[in-house]
Amino acid sequence: MRLFTSLAIAYAALSRSWLRSLLTTLGVLIGVAAVVVVTALGTGARERVGSQIESMGTNLLFVWSQPIARSGLRVASFGLTDGDAQAIRREAPAAALVATYCDQKLSVVSAYGNERTDVVGVDSHYLGARRFEVQGGRMWTPSEELMKAKVVLIGQTAIEKLFPGRDPVGEYIRIGKHPFRVIGTLKPKGQSPFEDQDDRILMPIGSWRARVDPTMAGKVELILVSAQSASQVEPAKRQIEAILRQRHRIQEDEENDFAVHSQESFQRGQEAVYGVLSLLLLTVAAISLMVGGVGVMNIMLVSVTERTREIGVRMAIGARRLDIQLQFLAESVALTSFGGILGVGLAAVVVWGLKAWLGWSMRMSGSSVLLALTTSLAIGLVFGFLPARRAANLDPIEALRHE
Repeated sequence: MRLFTSLAIAYAALSRSWLRSLLTTLGVLIGVAAVVVVTALGTGARERVGSQIESMGTNLLFVWSQPIARSGLRVASFGLTDGDAQAIRREAPAAALVATYCDQKLSVVSAYGNERTDVVGVDSHYLGARRFEVQGGRMWTPSEELMKAKVVLIGQTAIEKLFPGRDPVGEYIRIGKHPFRVIGTLKPKGQSPFEDQDDRILMPIGSWRARVDPTMAGKVELILVSAQSASQVEPAKRQIEAILRQRHRIQEDEENDFAVHSQESFQRGQEAVYGVLSLLLLTVAAISLMVGGVGVMNIMLVSVTERTREIGVRMAIGARRLDIQLQFLAESVALTSFGGILGVGLAAVVVWGLKAWLGWSMRMSGSSVLLALTTSLAIGLVFGFLPARRAANLDPIEALRHE
């Protein structure tokens, strides 16, 4: 009964100054909303990164050249070649598909527009490794690949840029001085962590070297390896490193002139970035909660001063010090809990807006809401203790004399 009486008195006291009470809860409101939103954002970001990484392909390893140190200086490596890709395909049993890749961002001209897009030279294994599918038209034939034919496949974003509202199959585009015929379109893949996978034009790698960058004859920018299964990714990585170290004549005490990275390493890197950002935002939220708690304490101290005579009257008619302390603690907890409830409501609106704006799969977890509400209640208890104790320790006679 004593608790319910304290809550009733607290409600009546707060209602008398409802605007001040509302303003007092702002810090707690913002802090609670930030905690819930950051948690939802973190969950959505992890799911987003996972789906983007998965959209790149299955069990992939990415191999590219990197500078090496010689006599303390970083110098360019000899790079990767078709021979390296063929050796991996021949000697790495854990590799299912091995593809080669070169690309440049170039200006592409059609009859309907002129836009910059990724122009990519690939071999016939690339589409399978990256899980690209032809939507309309057809894939180039082995003879077209061998003859370095001027044919291309085009992604959906590139279609919107160069052939808005039109079917591009059978149309021509110009890259540099060379016309290329569009023989097929690619199914949408969406965004990866690094690029728009639909903003690209694919052609046989021989055509790319002959007409886009002749200096890359026999060389590749990237070797893409799809392992036999998830359990074969690490064995494939070790086999690739052994094959390329032998082919590049790298001694035991020398570092690799190439790098091999898995999809999982990209995902870990992306999640680490999101983790740091989430930690920073949660720190800001924690500071906001602390500031809100200090604000509640200050207002409660002012309330104790303003209601000193009321406290004296209550003591004079039989209220114990514990009753006074419970009353002011109840007021403090009511303020912060009200701020917490409003914060959860604000967070729900913000999460809904971010979900619509970003297109992410975001949701408020019950654990984050419970944590936020529990934290707001704890802040009320912690920061309300000093004002409540001060009120309880007032001398009744001095309190009655207070004007």
